[in-house]
Amino acid sequence: MDDVRPFRIAVPDAALTDLRARLAATRWPERETVPDWSQGVPLEYLRELCAYWGETYDWRAREAALNAFPQFTTTIDELDLHFYHVRSRHPAALPLLLTHGWPGSVAEFAKVLGPLAEDFHVVVPSLPGFGFSGKPTAPGWGVQRIADAWCALMSRLGYHRFVAHGGDWGAIITSRMGEVHADRLLGIHITMPLVDPEPGDADSDDPRVVDALAASRHYERTDSAYARQQATKPQTLGYGLTDSPAGQAAWILEKFREWTDGDGHPENAIDRDAMLDTITIYWVTASAASAARIYWESFHRFPRLPVAAPTAIAAFPKEILRVTPEWAARRYNVVRWTDMPRGGHFAALEQPQLLVDDLRAAARAWR
Repeated sequence: MDDVRPFRIAVPDAALTDLRARLAATRWPERETVPDWSQGVPLEYLRELCAYWGETYDWRAREAALNAFPQFTTTIDELDLHFYHVRSRHPAALPLLLTHGWPGSVAEFAKVLGPLAEDFHVVVPSLPGFGFSGKPTAPGWGVQRIADAWCALMSRLGYHRFVAHGGDWGAIITSRMGEVHADRLLGIHITMPLVDPEPGDADSDDPRVVDALAASRHYERTDSAYARQQATKPQTLGYGLTDSPAGQAAWILEKFREWTDGDGHPENAIDRDAMLDTITIYWVTASAASAARIYWESFHRFPRLPVAAPTAIAAFPKEILRVTPEWAARRYNVVRWTDMPRGGHFAALEQPQLLVDDLRAAARAWR
């Protein structure tokens, strides 16, 4: 394994001191004029959470937990990539590649890494420009290039054929591997398949179709402004988020609330410290702009080709974009479909056991 270097997260004390000072000095806007989240993250909640972040949240303890699993960096296509590589005690275990999305990080897999390593050799890379991976200095790191880099990473680790899982951009990248690198994949497991509805679908009275179309309309009308900003002007956005930890927190917290199965509050779905783990990683790596650029590189710019790799889909009821099994079959080689009883967009954070169980069940057919 040439050019694979051990890595440990070690945020400088000065960075944490600066974070606390900035949180204490936050210049707050006036409160929202509505009694809910319809204008964004409520002032009272954000102030309370930022006070907790600056005064109570223990990054050093969280950092130690994240460092409990083996981490590495390697250079692929002139970019340093950070990744976890947790080997199973079973030498013949299947290799499993997990890919996060935005606003995600490798930390979202913290609860599933140990359980999955009982059955798999688990590899979890940080996307280019995210977390502890390098930040591209020139255009070109879109979905296709990342899919190619992931296959190169797995080859470097000695895995010619493997299983891949992803949600959000991770699902898109995993699907892309299933399109163009199907020979490398024993199977893929995704939580957010992308399939465009057809004209006749709007006339259907099938409850699944009605729900899927309603979810798509809701996303486009009230929940997609962040994506349009990141897809068009990520640099402009980056100045504010890189300078203000409260701003960075709000930008991510909104999605933890909107995209989870939490009955209106993010902490009903995800532990507060787990949310702050990801927010802190974005902050200490100053990766607001570099992470947002995946939208600029790829949003509406990748073809949705047939996915030849055997595909398992875990359908969580509060996923952002939902499809029916019939829609999924238009694009994917669907061999397994699981209707999950609960959960939303951040499967590994919200419902880690459901995700682990479904991945194990899907992989049994691919072994």
